[in-house]
Amino acid sequence: MSPLSLRSRLTRGLTAGTVLASLAGGLAACGGDSDAATTTDSAAGTVTVGALSNGAAQQATLKVAEVKSISAELPKSVAKSGTLEIGVGFLPAGSPPLGYVGSDQKTLTGSEADIGRLVAAVLGLKPELKNSTWENLFIGLDSGKVDVAFSNVTDTEERKGKYEFASYREDNLGFAVKSTNSWNFDGNYENLAGKTVAVGAGTNQERILLEWKKKLAAEGKKALTVKYFQDNNSTYLALASGKIDAYLAPNPSVAYQVSSTKGTAKAVRNAGTYSGAGSSLQGLIAATAKKNSGLAKPLADAINYLIKNGQYAKWLAAWNLSNEAVAKSEVNPPGLPLTDS
Repeated sequence: MSPLSLRSRLTRGLTAGTVLASLAGGLAACGGDSDAATTTDSAAGTVTVGALSNGAAQQATLKVAEVKSISAELPKSVAKSGTLEIGVGFLPAGSPPLGYVGSDQKTLTGSEADIGRLVAAVLGLKPELKNSTWENLFIGLDSGKVDVAFSNVTDTEERKGKYEFASYREDNLGFAVKSTNSWNFDGNYENLAGKTVAVGAGTNQERILLEWKKKLAAEGKKALTVKYFQDNNSTYLALASGKIDAYLAPNPSVAYQVSSTKGTAKAVRNAGTYSGAGSSLQGLIAATAKKNSGLAKPLADAINYLIKNGQYAKWLAAWNLSNEAVAKSEVNPPGLPLTDS
């Protein structure tokens, strides 16, 4: 594997994010309202993860009571409200298994919604989920419309100018290809020469892919063609028809597609993964709050409580994401850097 030197340019723009996707099998989209909100139906002291997942998760009911020593750390305004306003950026079409409309055609489900509900339970707060587009997710944080985002947001040094983080999952990207395609990424961007790859606009994976495109051009290799589609269904139709060779997306989304298309004419496989932070740093997904909000520490402490007491592992297992576990949640850990320092 050739060492990759990506940092100096790929980190200057918006980084990391969620590829908007639609749920295979015809589930309806999460509505057209960029402020759609749902609350948990779990009884006091319990959170049901994987509920209404339409087979994407193994449902499990977890006992999670408020931890007074952690909820005491909350900013007074949040504690007084009694509610944790949780932003997720999965409109217009959803992104299983991260976030999408459930089998009742109205309730937001997914791994990100569930970790938000679990954290809210530890903090003794009622979770209220507000679904939006990816761009409006950050507008919601900036305006105070939501307290925290649980939406596959990568910790980056650039974002620390405006936000604070509590990590809870590894950030990995994956290449989806047709199951009959023998091509593999093998951790080497040079293997993308001459390929046509789809990616979501405004995401970390787009930033990385465009950097590789520039490197290949500078080296005089066959061009990498980058394509964009409106939603996940359109992308995978293009993959099945041979219009594109691969789709670079968050690893959880690729893993979902691999399992949901197995044995069908649209079957895909994962042709390789890559850290969302580049070649020399493991990317981290983090709960994201406005800088100086005072939320990062109680969020991290709540996640660490869940890790210590086993609910965290059960949440990951329910969504088949155990391979993205972190040993502990950290406040503002090293993120995708700004420069090659």
